[in-house]
Amino acid sequence: MLKKLDPLLHSELRLAIMSLLITLEKTEFTYIKEQTEATAGNLSVQITKLENAGYLIVKKGFKGKMPQTTCSITKQGREAFEKYVADLKDYLKL
Repeated sequence: MLKKLDPLLHSELRLAIMSLLITLEKTEFTYIKEQTEATAGNLSVQITKLENAGYLIVKKGFKGKMPQTTCSITKQGREAFEKYVADLKDYLKL
């Protein structure tokens, strides 16, 4: 029987966000936006979903006088991503 894939990570944009953060651990919102080519509004919504699930920590602050939002992956987020990848590999073995 196939394992159920985490629906939160199965979204293309959320998976892209997590894929970036799994290697970087922490990065700025603007970098994620550039890499994913998502709109700021859509990206914000998807990051909030990941944050509410406990997969990310979002911090808002300032860099000089400019607002800065940074995202970092949590231990729970890392474990969920690793499980998702392992479960997906099981699918590919069929």
